Amino acid sequence: MSQMKFEELNLSNELLKAINDMGFEEATPIQSQSIPYIYKGRDVIGQAQTGTGKTAAFGLPILDMINPQDRSQQAIILCPTRELAIQVAEELKALSKYKEGIRTLPVYGGQPIERQIHALKKGVQIIIGTPGRVMDHMRRHTLKLHNTKMVVLDEADEMLDMGFREDIEKILQDVPRERQTLLFSATIPKPILELAERYLRTPQFIKVVHKELTVPSTEQYYFEVKQRDKVEALSRLIDFYNPNLALVFCNTKRKVDELSEQLQARGYSADGLHGDMSQSQRDRVMGKFKSGAIDILVATDVAARGIDVDDVDAVVNFDVPQNEEYYVHRIGRTGRAGRTGKAFTFVVGRDIYKLKDIQRYAKTKILRREIPTILDVEETRMNVMMEKVKQVIEAGGLGKYTQWIERLMEEDYASLDLAAALLKMTLGKDGEEESYDNLENTGGSPGMARLFINVGRNQKIRARDIVGAIAGETGIPGKLIGTIDIYDKFTFVEVPTEYAADVLSTMKNNQIKGKKINIEPANER
Repeated sequence: MSQMKFEELNLSNELLKAINDMGFEEATPIQSQSIPYIYKGRDVIGQAQTGTGKTAAFGLPILDMINPQDRSQQAIILCPTRELAIQVAEELKALSKYKEGIRTLPVYGGQPIERQIHALKKGVQIIIGTPGRVMDHMRRHTLKLHNTKMVVLDEADEMLDMGFREDIEKILQDVPRERQTLLFSATIPKPILELAERYLRTPQFIKVVHKELTVPSTEQYYFEVKQRDKVEALSRLIDFYNPNLALVFCNTKRKVDELSEQLQARGYSADGLHGDMSQSQRDRVMGKFKSGAIDILVATDVAARGIDVDDVDAVVNFDVPQNEEYYVHRIGRTGRAGRTGKAFTFVVGRDIYKLKDIQRYAKTKILRREIPTILDVEETRMNVMMEKVKQVIEAGGLGKYTQWIERLMEEDYASLDLAAALLKMTLGKDGEEESYDNLENTGGSPGMARLFINVGRNQKIRARDIVGAIAGETGIPGKLIGTIDIYDKFTFVEVPTEYAADVLSTMKNNQIKGKKINIEPANER
């Protein structure tokens, strides 16, 4: 069976809505093959490695099949580690976003058991836990399994390797015999077969074979960043490495739209590609990317399948992909035709665990790096500029320009000063920050500087565009931005006086909604 759309799997509308929010565009092979059998009530043995979408494979049908009106425990999911239990619980919570009355609880060691007991007393239908802590609750009679209809053994081979066999057997013996049992494991050694033979009823065996995919010619790095700093981090990477063409991956269609707009507002030549776009729109965007009319393409995994461009220098995982295969497909878009490509991944919080799974699956090393500083970026730009200067000198044809410089030298200007002045003019704000005086006398509210921007209603500018551009470019929290007055051809905006010089130097010659702007201190009213 090939991969299917989620709409073909008979899921409830609430689950389909949550799946759309999470950015899944189609079911993975393990989901396509196992979900129909689980809905039929069959026991299932699924052989699939971490990162193939196992959690949704068993989680989606469980969420649809339990009774939200019944507050008793109806499903139990056993995981080898606390990290996996937390990860599964978080995914089920996201998937059940629009399902009312469903309560899930992770139970694991290292967390006060009293807190778990308190939650269990309130009524929980789905337990996700490590065998040891589940056994602890069973001994205390705080976990009552008499109404259990579904049991999942997630990463069963890992649990057996960790010595949990006795605990697992005791749990399986204590739950009702009339239940549905789902076993997922990366490998199926003899002990797993013995367990299945003893506790599963005529199971459906499903095997998903991972393709051996590696991308040896791609340098792979990751950066630990905060969610709010991702756009700034991406801008720094693009400015520092200056790729010819860059492909940026997001997990959701909504994020593709947001990020491509944010990049355009920062003056980058970027556009987005995702499944909600018509074929003609996609063809137009792809044509621009292939021709170099845009040099940054922001895309979802499914939309990026048709991309076959050899000149992609860098792939950026703006979001860590939902499964490992997607990671390998993504970074395989660079480093083609004998070139060495670069792949960058932004890691936020618990994403680090997903990254470890990716490294294990892809049999690769992803090295940690720090985001380039502004000084790093400026030095890179300066080096690029110097190389261009050398090339122009070597190309010759400087006769008339030399005459103009000689004229200035006759006025007693040193050649070194002339070269430095021309360089400063060329680099603009990147070479040296301008000084802005009299920011107190701009007619702003107390403690605020009032700034003039030469775009307004005629350019379809709204207050949120101004806030987004300033906050996005400078890192100033949007809530600190004061009164915004938008007129037909210009706008006044107030910012705290201490940030005004930074806003002016950063926003100078920048763009808002794709329109190049001029920004300066306002005249006193």
